[in-house]
Amino acid sequence: MAPLSEPVSERPVSQSAAVESAARLAAAKRIVVKIGSALLVNAETGLLRVGWLEELAADVAALRAEGKQVVLVSSGSIALGRRVLGLPPRELALEQSQAAAAVGQIRLARAYETVLAPHGITTAQVLVTLEDSESRRRYLNSRRTLGTLLDLGVVPIVNENDTVATDEIRYGDNDRLGAQVASMAGADVLVLLSDVDGLYTANPREDATARRLEVVGAITPEIEAMAGGTGSALSKGGMKTKLIAARVATRAGCAMAITFGAVPRPLKALRDGAACTWFVPDGDPHAARKRWISGMKPRGKLRVDAGAVAALGRGKSLLPAGVVEVEGTFSRGDPVSVVGPEGAVIAKGLAGYDATDARRIMGHRSDEIAGILGYVGRAALVHRDDLAL
Repeated sequence: MAPLSEPVSERPVSQSAAVESAARLAAAKRIVVKIGSALLVNAETGLLRVGWLEELAADVAALRAEGKQVVLVSSGSIALGRRVLGLPPRELALEQSQAAAAVGQIRLARAYETVLAPHGITTAQVLVTLEDSESRRRYLNSRRTLGTLLDLGVVPIVNENDTVATDEIRYGDNDRLGAQVASMAGADVLVLLSDVDGLYTANPREDATARRLEVVGAITPEIEAMAGGTGSALSKGGMKTKLIAARVATRAGCAMAITFGAVPRPLKALRDGAACTWFVPDGDPHAARKRWISGMKPRGKLRVDAGAVAALGRGKSLLPAGVVEVEGTFSRGDPVSVVGPEGAVIAKGLAGYDATDARRIMGHRSDEIAGILGYVGRAALVHRDDLAL
């Protein structure tokens, strides 16, 4: 399959950059890949680029064969739907975009299912809005859903829920959505498949002396200045939104790469040393999440017995049976302090229940929760993944 377009630059890649790509992808256990509309849909015909998508499916299958988990963050629903509805090529009104998304989403999901099924891969569609990451309750629900799907061997196809999202609850671009999904999923690597092959010191199409940065250790004001404005002929959001995505991802302990996506087997090409820019993460996803939880202001307090303190020290979740008192008013997903018998704070965590239900189930075994609350709840009052000792 011929490339869809040419990379911005043919400047050679250093040996160290190629080694960086190979090492990052080889070590990653969970990878998020962001795919833009221009890669998926022919702008002139409005038709899906089936050949390119089949090549991407082969990449996903190869990663899965190595035991890696993959999430795809995909644009394309509006682009696919507008052709079916015969909408004009100009910018659409919000209602038209939502209608196009409603028609296109089912076609986009079917396209991924069609190309991945021959590899024995089950797909799932996950639609999110900005509210889903800003609300801790929705964030936890989305995180648990993604984690469960991945543990079941499914490849989630994530897209912004354009059928209901208004300007107030939109990400607006899939670079930032990809970074938020990577953070939510606890990914090791985020790959932005783009129409550029990395971050340059200047626009390489205008400045012949522009140099591609192969590794960015920190996003400094100097790095931000290289991105220029938010709009660009190179992509909808431009390089500035990619740096915003890099900031979100790296703070969550996730490495991020920007690379040219319009080639056959783009993920294999990256691993084999294709031109790119890598952004170095701040620690690993697990440590970053613990730092995030530790820095939150508690909205309540859970007082626990000595047995619970010992269990937490062994890396266990906090079960209702070990809780002797619940203080404060909080909702599910809110930060709470965990206090030992002597009154010392031993951990912070995100509550799995609101304060009212926590009081009802405290001191009880997990298998009694359904009988007390009238529904099958979670076994833990605070899950170990949501605890920072």
